[in-house]
Amino acid sequence: MFDTLIHKWLRIPYSLHVRYNQRPKKPQATVILIHGIGNSGEAWAPVIKKLPDDIRVITIDLLGFGESPKPQWAVYSAKTQANSVLATYFRLRIRGPVIIVGHSLGALVAVEIAKRYPLLIKALILCSPPFYKLDDTERRLIPRTDMILRDMYNAALKYPEQFVRLSTLAVKYKLVSKTINLNNDNVDSYMAALEATIMNQTSLQDAKKLRLPIYILRGTLDPVVIGRNLKELAKANKHVKLKSVVASHEIYGLFVPAVVKAIRETIEPK
Repeated sequence: MFDTLIHKWLRIPYSLHVRYNQRPKKPQATVILIHGIGNSGEAWAPVIKKLPDDIRVITIDLLGFGESPKPQWAVYSAKTQANSVLATYFRLRIRGPVIIVGHSLGALVAVEIAKRYPLLIKALILCSPPFYKLDDTERRLIPRTDMILRDMYNAALKYPEQFVRLSTLAVKYKLVSKTINLNNDNVDSYMAALEATIMNQTSLQDAKKLRLPIYILRGTLDPVVIGRNLKELAKANKHVKLKSVVASHEIYGLFVPAVVKAIRETIEPK
């Protein structure tokens, strides 16, 4: 009851669970890692192992995932997530602008943070960002990939139990990262984030307007990221640097050194 009063009615953002917080005495930079949908800050472990010791590294669990709160009444939008990340930022007493690295859902949240609080951000690194154009008024004989993916997501919303089973099989057969944890207890948060942040987004349009360095990494084998949209973004915004990796959607395999390289280059640009 008290939790609902504070966060729902008074609209005070939740502070998120911090899974990892590397704090060197004189950090060269501060990097905040934001995970993708159905995951947690644990997904960044392979990247963290390869980062220099003089970087402050923070991983969080987004609202509804990992060890962070999972309010059933919440709208798991990019705005809600961004406000919770900001509350956590101030709780940790971070000094100076930070580099935010976001994967998938986390990339959309990172864009929202930069849109709302640009002075707090030094640069964005967006991994597998699912930027979609969702215009129902545009009719085509051959549907756009954006619309096909949205139909797939709508099916997931209608049949969440089936989606949980498919996710379990995907983890079992190593089609996705083993850190993906989708089950009957957290599927509501997953679906709420899917609908509010990924399916009903303005992230592509927002990213075109940002005036800070943006480094985008895209897996060439990624089934849910549309390369055409990323190329359009890079053409529209001169601050965007687009790189391709022979990888799929998850931060796995060749994606790991690519993320590490992007962080290093963002800290010490050539």
